[in-house]
Amino acid sequence: MKKVILITGASSGIGKATALQLIKEGHTVYGAARRVDQMEDLAQAGGHALKMDVLDEEQIVKGVRQVMDEQGKIDVLINNAGYGLYGSVEDLPLEAARRQFEVNIFGLARITKEVLPQMRERRSGKIINISSMGGKIYTPLGAWYHATKHALEGWSDCLRLELAPFKVQVVIVEPGAIATEFGDVMTDPILKNSGKGPYTGMAQKVAKATLDSYSKSSTSSPPSVIANAISRAIAARKPKTRYRAGKYAKLLVWLRVYLGDRMFDRIIMSQMG
Repeated sequence: MKKVILITGASSGIGKATALQLIKEGHTVYGAARRVDQMEDLAQAGGHALKMDVLDEEQIVKGVRQVMDEQGKIDVLINNAGYGLYGSVEDLPLEAARRQFEVNIFGLARITKEVLPQMRERRSGKIINISSMGGKIYTPLGAWYHATKHALEGWSDCLRLELAPFKVQVVIVEPGAIATEFGDVMTDPILKNSGKGPYTGMAQKVAKATLDSYSKSSTSSPPSVIANAISRAIAARKPKTRYRAGKYAKLLVWLRVYLGDRMFDRIIMSQMG
């Protein structure tokens, strides 16, 4: 069955790839992002583009209302908007850390709260939260980013239990290394925030490892891998609670679980050489 789908962060990367695939599959797709001019291809493909900053409550309310007015329902909400803040805990201002939580957790929660009542009343719907393998593992200089993704994992698990009586399903997607602009967006802040001072050596190593992971086809997966996982979750009558896909995602989470903290620490730090 074709669904009415709202996806945030649809102007690039995983969000755009997913929106385009879902449009191709015949769904009614509303892509939401701050950079509405970068979603012209979604409209040309048959989708809809909404200007929406997840930190702007007025835009969230207006966007959800537009979808409801035009379609009468929202079957699937894909919470994809987010970004990665990297730098040492000592170097990063708490204001920057708070903004990371505002976007990756509270902005996501705000739009979810706006969409949920109509799903609950209809006793139907899916909330798909794009987390990360970073919600299960950790890397140096990524404390605040990993904190938001670990929080999203727990938040989503609780939400799944709360909504089960109303037949609304909650799914977590955990991408691995995906070939998007994420790597470029991470690298500059790493060097800007911690490229000078006591963490200089580590910052340079983490920046290099990040670029190597996200810029090569041999060390990253295309966004279509995640788009396919999301498509499967939407199509499934009983979707899995988690879909883990993309380079290193399954391997690194397995290593984290079965080898323990000290061994995982050594593995991660060995990649910083």
